[in-house]
Amino acid sequence: MSQPPDKDQDQASWGKRLLGLLLRLIRCVALAYLLLLLAMTFVERWLVYPAPPASRAEWVPAGDDHEEVWLTSVGGVRIHGRFYDRPDAKRALLYCHGNGECVADNHELMKRLRNELDASVLIFDYRGYGLSDGKPHESGVISDGEVAQRWLAERLGIPVDQVLLMGRSLGGGVVTQLADRQGAAALLLQSTFTRLTDAAASHYPFLPVKLLMRNRYNSLERISRYRGPVHISHGTADRVVPFSHAQILYDTSPSEDKRLFDLEPMGHNDPQPSAYYLDLRQFLENSGL
Repeated sequence: MSQPPDKDQDQASWGKRLLGLLLRLIRCVALAYLLLLLAMTFVERWLVYPAPPASRAEWVPAGDDHEEVWLTSVGGVRIHGRFYDRPDAKRALLYCHGNGECVADNHELMKRLRNELDASVLIFDYRGYGLSDGKPHESGVISDGEVAQRWLAERLGIPVDQVLLMGRSLGGGVVTQLADRQGAAALLLQSTFTRLTDAAASHYPFLPVKLLMRNRYNSLERISRYRGPVHISHGTADRVVPFSHAQILYDTSPSEDKRLFDLEPMGHNDPQPSAYYLDLRQFLENSGL
């Protein structure tokens, strides 16, 4: 005569199956997360340095209002730039562009900076950008900037620390390091971040980017050691690099001559308005530059 099913045994068996299913699900999720971390590690360079296509970089503006420049950076890497000279210049300005731009995109902007700030201006492409050779990475990009700053100073016959350093977005991370390493007449930041890892964390809060990223651009640490004039502009509606980064950079700067110019309600890629140039020129004149 058969025995009735043991309910306790059935429940225990069901519990084991459920536990096994749960453990398999956890393993699958963990594996998928690890694969995602691995994938993000491989694509970091592409995410940080989305250089424009070469066809865009090959455009050469007509006229003779600029000079094509070739520099040799660390590792023998050839770096391309353009020099916008002004014979009666009061200032020398090195411009470092954002991570999705190249020299060819900024022709009109360089002419405007030359005219608005009475400056001779040099812009260059980081390694792996535009016509420059190599592949971009943080130490290489900073080395490219150092070479460009020294070239501009030598060309104009001034000390390297008398060059104005202007950087937008990623370029702000570059010039902040240049100011710390080589000095600067003033540090002019546009829509830049405290640290690249902080900006990445705001977009990927589910990833440990602060532990994994190789390109870090710690502007917060660098600006804490620079005591020269600092002018920071940032859009209050910036969704790429939140406005709070500008406020933190401003508060961290030990400079006694600093200015935070909020652009309301502008976003990350909006061009600087005319009011910005008026404010910046007044700031430089008040700083004796």
